[in-house]
Amino acid sequence: MTRPHTEPGNQPRADRSGSRGGRPRDPAVDEAILVATRRRLVTDGYTRMALGDIAADAGVTRPTLYRRWPGKLELVIDALDYGLRAQTAATPPFPIDELTPREAFTEAIRRVDPCYHNPDAIVLQGGFISEADRVPELLNHLVTRAVEPRVSQVEQVLAQLIARGAVRPDIDSRTVATMVFGAFFGAFLRGEDAVIRAGLADKLTATLWPALSTDAQH
Repeated sequence: MTRPHTEPGNQPRADRSGSRGGRPRDPAVDEAILVATRRRLVTDGYTRMALGDIAADAGVTRPTLYRRWPGKLELVIDALDYGLRAQTAATPPFPIDELTPREAFTEAIRRVDPCYHNPDAIVLQGGFISEADRVPELLNHLVTRAVEPRVSQVEQVLAQLIARGAVRPDIDSRTVATMVFGAFFGAFLRGEDAVIRAGLADKLTATLWPALSTDAQH
């Protein structure tokens, strides 16, 4: 997994809290723990990963980890938020006014790809789905913080294109957004690698745009 860049003021929650009555925490230590946690989520999964292994990977002691996070769930949620903050900081504003309607739809699909920033994201999300019965907080957090904002952006782009008169007003935007999001999981499960999936947004647009556009030649 690519190590996310931490922007100023974008430190994990543990960074900002400081030690209880002690010396300020070292942000580099917190970052090392969070990066190690994200790696272990991919390689081991939530249930199998051990805090001792994470501490060893990060080059810290277990007491150092426990002083920052009381348990696995709290650590994993902070590790997720750490990655999401880095991804948000690295994502430029949506340039809808600079794009044709078809280009805007394609870009919205491209950005809904779970792996838009993180190539391991589909594996991570699949792992959280498998934990839904045992640790529902994980999936709920993922849906609220990662999935809904991306899928909703597709709906918002379609709404803007409808307002422009470029997309038919009678389309079901929610279904379209859900469909294009799910297509990336379908492609992954059918064995398509990252290189092939990188072209999926263009293929989806070629398939769907004629049914959405008020002008099939637009």
